[in-house]
Amino acid sequence: MVQKVAVIGAGTMGNGIAHVFAQAGFTVKLVDVNAAQLDKALQTISKNLDRQVSKGIVTEEQKTTALNNITSDSDITSGVSDADLVVEAATENTELKLNIFRQLDKAAPPHALLATNTSSISITKIAAATSRPGKVIGMHFMNPVPVMKLVEIINGYATSTETTNIIVSLTEQLGKIGCVANDYPGFIANRILMPMINEAIYSLYEGVAGVAAIDSIMKLGMAHPKGPLQLADFIGLDVCLSILQVLQQGFGNPKYAPCPLLVNMVTAGKLGVKSGEGFYIYTPGSKDLVVSKRFA
Repeated sequence: MVQKVAVIGAGTMGNGIAHVFAQAGFTVKLVDVNAAQLDKALQTISKNLDRQVSKGIVTEEQKTTALNNITSDSDITSGVSDADLVVEAATENTELKLNIFRQLDKAAPPHALLATNTSSISITKIAAATSRPGKVIGMHFMNPVPVMKLVEIINGYATSTETTNIIVSLTEQLGKIGCVANDYPGFIANRILMPMINEAIYSLYEGVAGVAAIDSIMKLGMAHPKGPLQLADFIGLDVCLSILQVLQQGFGNPKYAPCPLLVNMVTAGKLGVKSGEGFYIYTPGSKDLVVSKRFA
């Protein structure tokens, strides 16, 4: 039975995952080697709970209870020592994740399940870095975690049926919907999403249409809440590039090759929202989207 959850990584995804587990009544340990990042994450969780209170989603008492369910730790060994479930939400870097899972395998109790929030890296490869591959699984939460209902649950080659069933049930306890996929490059979400984003970038690169037109066509014609170029900015152009490279290498198919424009933008440090400029320019405090002058 899962009661104690450790979340590795206190960035955007990590604090969101800690938030939803704490709100659902689980005891949560948020772990990050950066103490300042932990403080920032706890402040973010508090602000997001305040927003939920203002919208009538949770009560003030429920907010207080959720915050009291969360503690923090800057040491991975002590942070996971009594966990029933560990959810890793570190940067999307294969070697980093493999190193973290080697540490988790040694530090977490033998019964603990180990999940990764990766959006594209092989669950089988991550599991192979541990002595418990049957207890390793993917839990790909969507951003923003407290709002989005989907959790893509990915079985590695050796993931046991028992582990999958526990995670599916746990996802329901969080008030979310779990969709199970198998471990192939990009899983389902990014195998479909990233080629669409890449094709939108190619359409811009080849002069078929401008940024505003491409996004408007997909929003107004296909009922997408965000256009593909705005969504790419939101995800991070570096993340999009990394996932496309995983797809290209994994399938050996040139159709997944990232657009040269995407490669150039990442090289130039134009990463989207996180850098202040991608296909759009982002001004702190402003909700207005301005197409980057390069594409105006």
